[in-house]
Amino acid sequence: MERNAALHTHVLIYDGDCAFCTLWVNRLRDWLPTFPEAKTSQSVSLDDYALSADDVAKYAWYITPTHQYAGHLAASALLRVQPALWLRLLGVLIALPPISWVGALVYSFVSRFRHALPGGTPTCDPALPKK
Repeated sequence: MERNAALHTHVLIYDGDCAFCTLWVNRLRDWLPTFPEAKTSQSVSLDDYALSADDVAKYAWYITPTHQYAGHLAASALLRVQPALWLRLLGVLIALPPISWVGALVYSFVSRFRHALPGGTPTCDPALPKK
């Protein structure tokens, strides 16, 4: 199976109510040569992906037929399917300690304060209850 055909079974799930998340998904879609189908967590049956509402409130998810990657590891997995060697290498580095530890901290900080970042809105606040 060719590389792009395999991506039809990959999906990126993110918080569609969050303007910050939507902004970055759209930017990455424009910047990266290979991009999976992106779906909002509000538009899918979370049970189909074995995810909970808490899972998708905390992380973006990159789902393949054999793995589920959350947060910074989702970004790593997305980079590892790119055709450019330097992007794949960056994806590998993001998943390796100690860089992975830093990536987890940065992702946690961004996720927690995404409502206050450029492009964010009060709806992005993970402390607010979801509809």
